[in-house]
Amino acid sequence: MNIHVSNLELSVTEDDLRGLFSPFGEVSIVNVIKERSTGRSKGYAFVEIPNNSEADKAMKALNGTRFKEQLIKLSQAKPPEKRQQRRPRY
Repeated sequence: MNIHVSNLELSVTEDDLRGLFSPFGEVSIVNVIKERSTGRSKGYAFVEIPNNSEADKAMKALNGTRFKEQLIKLSQAKPPEKRQQRRPRY
């Protein structure tokens, strides 16, 4: 399951999140979303836990808890929508 983690402190790293979620099960991917131009965190991330029951336990245990001075919010991430290709203007 892919978990959307929001309201993160801007200094949170992928290693921080891996450490937070790993007690609940295997964490396969952690992706802190960053601004392209500055490389700074946007304050949210995605954490992939392959086992759905482990992911559910993590979400129930961590949603609304304080992590590095911020109350974090967790939800199941929605799959990305396919973008329509734009036709070039002539």
